[in-house]
Amino acid sequence: MFFEMTYQVRVIDITEGYNWYKNFLNKDVDFKPHDGFVEWELIPGCWLQVAEGTPSDGSGPLRLGVKDINAEKVRLEKELNIDDFQVYSRPEVPVKWVTFADPWGNRIGLFEYIDKKEENERIKFILGKVEV
Repeated sequence: MFFEMTYQVRVIDITEGYNWYKNFLNKDVDFKPHDGFVEWELIPGCWLQVAEGTPSDGSGPLRLGVKDINAEKVRLEKELNIDDFQVYSRPEVPVKWVTFADPWGNRIGLFEYIDKKEENERIKFILGKVEV
């Protein structure tokens, strides 16, 4: 049985990595166990680890769910100077998605449910919330 998960990306400079991911995630770090390593709990039991080291080619993407992918796209282009990237969708896929890279080449993506009722049900289930 799986009950938690972590996903690690590596950055060449931990201070730059910390600042970039703090801005990307819109929140401060949740755990800093030692130098060169920080963690954010994205949703209960789901951790993003940023470690100082050599980034891995071709890893990812780590894809995160958002409520408004177009608003996030605008925010990321403005606040993090991410080059313009395209929002994709296909009729048979229930989400829209984007993929881009952090400054170290780690691939990251976002997705948004097209059906907002389904999105709200997923959020309630995952976070255990009655109201979204």
